[in-house]
Amino acid sequence: MAYTLGLATDGQKRSVGPQHCVTRVELSVTASSLLDRDVASKSDPFCVLFHEVDGNWVELGRTETAVNNLNPVFGVKFQVDYHFEEIQKLRFAMFDEDKCATHLDEHDFLGAFVCTLGVIVSNKKLHRPLILANGKPAGKGSITITAQELSDNRIITLTLSGRKLDKKITAQELSDNRIITLTLSGRKLDKKVLCYDYDNDGGHDFIGEFQTTVAKMSEAQNSVEVEFDCINPKKQKKKKNYKNSGVIIVKSCKITRDYTFLDYILGGCQLMFTVGIDFTASNGNPREPSSLHYINPLGSNEYLAAILAVGQIIQDYDTDKMFPALGFGAQLPPDWKVSHEFAINFNPTNPFCSGVEGIAQAYSACLPHIRFYGPTNFAPIINHVARFASQALQQEKAAQYFTLLIITDGVISDMDETRDAIVQASKLPMSIIIIGVGNADFAAMEFLDGDASVLRSSTGEEAVRDIVQFVPFRDFRNAPKETLAKSVLAELPQQVTQYFKQRNLPPINSAPE
Repeated sequence: MAYTLGLATDGQKRSVGPQHCVTRVELSVTASSLLDRDVASKSDPFCVLFHEVDGNWVELGRTETAVNNLNPVFGVKFQVDYHFEEIQKLRFAMFDEDKCATHLDEHDFLGAFVCTLGVIVSNKKLHRPLILANGKPAGKGSITITAQELSDNRIITLTLSGRKLDKKITAQELSDNRIITLTLSGRKLDKKVLCYDYDNDGGHDFIGEFQTTVAKMSEAQNSVEVEFDCINPKKQKKKKNYKNSGVIIVKSCKITRDYTFLDYILGGCQLMFTVGIDFTASNGNPREPSSLHYINPLGSNEYLAAILAVGQIIQDYDTDKMFPALGFGAQLPPDWKVSHEFAINFNPTNPFCSGVEGIAQAYSACLPHIRFYGPTNFAPIINHVARFASQALQQEKAAQYFTLLIITDGVISDMDETRDAIVQASKLPMSIIIIGVGNADFAAMEFLDGDASVLRSSTGEEAVRDIVQFVPFRDFRNAPKETLAKSVLAELPQQVTQYFKQRNLPPINSAPE
């Protein structure tokens, strides 16, 4: 009989669906060249972790104190819930312990480092300088933070048999009606194997059990069998000469891995982000307050808000933070021809913007220099990103995944071509996020966000998987700004893992099986 089981730690369950990326991450901290605040000896540092809640820093935990040590390796680790679709700001602060002090601000401050949890997991191991309260470097002091997901992604497939198991049957019953079940217990991956005699009515009779480990069971490879005494604790107590209630044989043990979104990110996968912006005439004159592209005195509009909401999260997962920003539906100088695929920084050979702030700046700067026109064609920009994503088809490990954010105000003019482009893109490491601004009828967008089996190309070809996520901005106008990003990005982790699993691509830094 063969059984397959997945391992989880500390009773954790891997959830499925859009929220499957929520898990716990363990952060290990070391520091080097800390400031020396003590006179007769060296500093006695400890690290405090804070997270931002409604603009305030709230303490999450502290490490132990490393006595007389300017290069501490802290044993106490921090555990944090990880949410891909949220900006989770963290502050690591170092202090020199004053044993007479009762409040944190009475200890000598040695420097701090602020970042998001997304930056940490996308780097896996992050090394940065410590900064003092005045913004200056804390001498040569630095901090190193290492992230690890608190779950075990191994799947173990066992082939088991029994020998001389205790009989729990009458002469009239079949003698081979037995099952073996496996249960999990604890982070150390100790396993308890329970053996029962199977009854059709569900009243299975207990035969015995044994304790083992994954390491021990994994010895059953390459035609090597591993045997375990099947022990019935009650019989063992009653009988002095009791040896066992039979023998369980692990005939084979195969260990594979069920990689999570964080496995790919911690393994080095980069999320390549591109923005496509609708500059069609239906948006209105950007110089008029009625226009969806009008930048009010507060410096924002729905286009900017959408760019910032999504981009501020995605940018943590691309190390160079250089993002192409493209426009469509506008007439461009000097010949004023309509373009559906132009760089908003007007540099066709280098359409990259530095970070999400660079995208916002390029967007604002281009508005006075173009003429809004039409129609609303999606296919050119989808195909533009797909050309780069298709190059990643050659990757042997999960190195790159492309995300295209399209922000639009109107109905798609090239629906057939757009469907064709999406069906082809569904075969690639690529997802498409569409945010509809304004109050137009977005029924076509809802259709694109439907079941992949419904979406077909003009030749009848079905999409391989669902890669489109659509949300109308109007549903979030009066909601906290974080709500839009949570809704838009909820499906992306699942789409990423689905693609890499379909192609059997492991993380870049994964160990061989």
